[in-house]
Amino acid sequence: MKSPEPDAATRWHFVNAVEQLVEAALNRVHAAASEALRARGVFHLVLAGGTTPRALYARMAGLETDWRGWHVWFGDERCLPADHPERNSRMAQDAWLATSAIPSAQIHPIPAELGAPAAANAYANALRDVGEFDLVLLGLGEDGHTASLFPGHDCGTCPDSPDVLAVTDAPKPPPERVSLSARRLGRARAVLFLVSGAGKLDAVAAWRRGEPIPAAAIRPVAGVDVLAERICVQPKREDA
Repeated sequence: MKSPEPDAATRWHFVNAVEQLVEAALNRVHAAASEALRARGVFHLVLAGGTTPRALYARMAGLETDWRGWHVWFGDERCLPADHPERNSRMAQDAWLATSAIPSAQIHPIPAELGAPAAANAYANALRDVGEFDLVLLGLGEDGHTASLFPGHDCGTCPDSPDVLAVTDAPKPPPERVSLSARRLGRARAVLFLVSGAGKLDAVAAWRRGEPIPAAAIRPVAGVDVLAERICVQPKREDA
């Protein structure tokens, strides 16, 4: 994987607690939706999996917005049955989407139950007429991965990389997954990472040193914003 070019802006925003992170993220989602709906009448949002995003989604229903213009996509998915509790789509459904006013036809889960190759092809076709996403939400793994783009694996950064990758050898279970490529995730007006927990110290440090972790491969023209708990950059405390 190539190192990120020096002009790729990464803006770091630190908060003291997860609750503040969720509040800040909610405000950013609302602002992005309002701008997109005003300018284009449609808002294309990409969801991330994970505990912190779940807390955000649980508060989304309270937004004042025209839900009829929202389209919801997913950055990645595990190849498990559609109703499996470890599916990102199931998590978002339980936390928010099941009771949302977004038209059901405008919620676009990855059909990962088909298996990685078939699901990647189907999702690429679904995205064919979608230009830039308005907002992409992403997380950060302890190893620096984001979505299902893992260290040592093809992250889809080349100009001819497909929009959607079939992952068959992920280092975390399940090994079979589907992920939007780094190139496709970077085709966005805004990208927002949500990072919480002391377990992310090493990954955040590597990113801030400029190391080529997968998260650093997401390079939209406008740069990325990272909302992170301050504990993610505090030094580790030595045992007494």
